[in-house]
Amino acid sequence: MGHHMTDIVLGAPHADDERRRDFIGIAAGSFAAIGAGAAVWPLVNQMNPSADVLAVASTDVDLVGIEPGQAIVAVWRGQPVFVRNLTAAEQASANAFPTAQLRDPQTLAERTKSGHANWLVTIGVCTHLGCIPLGGKEGEMKGDAGGYYYPCHGSTYDTAGRIRHGPAPRNLDLPPYSFTTPNQITIG
Repeated sequence: MGHHMTDIVLGAPHADDERRRDFIGIAAGSFAAIGAGAAVWPLVNQMNPSADVLAVASTDVDLVGIEPGQAIVAVWRGQPVFVRNLTAAEQASANAFPTAQLRDPQTLAERTKSGHANWLVTIGVCTHLGCIPLGGKEGEMKGDAGGYYYPCHGSTYDTAGRIRHGPAPRNLDLPPYSFTTPNQITIG
């Protein structure tokens, strides 16, 4: 009886095999990345404040006693908030400056509540590197635009909290707030 041997020819893999291997590699890598993200998300998410903490994270500010031209610093969610009672001259100065010349064009009316143009409420954190500008407390330097001055890198903000000079990319941010009475606001 004859015994036949079959020759096995080893050669280059077929193109279909290469495509299948590439697909399996990409799919495995994608699932690994998704799995890693899914594993890390609970750890990151647990550091966020819970919904009940955020819901009560508001600050009431009594405006009585803040004279025109004065400002106070309140705290909301761990951040300083400047509450300033603008004088008529400060309002006129903000309104007179051409909005088109601002890096972040906004009018004073867009930055205050209707009927309360004298009350400017801004988050007291420079939009450049996050330091606290001067001008929110009595006697602090207000910069050449009369609003706030960022001593770290020289940004100056006007009486409407709008960036005028320096590296800050945008105006001081506005927190969500509302007037609960004519003499009280709730931030948050």
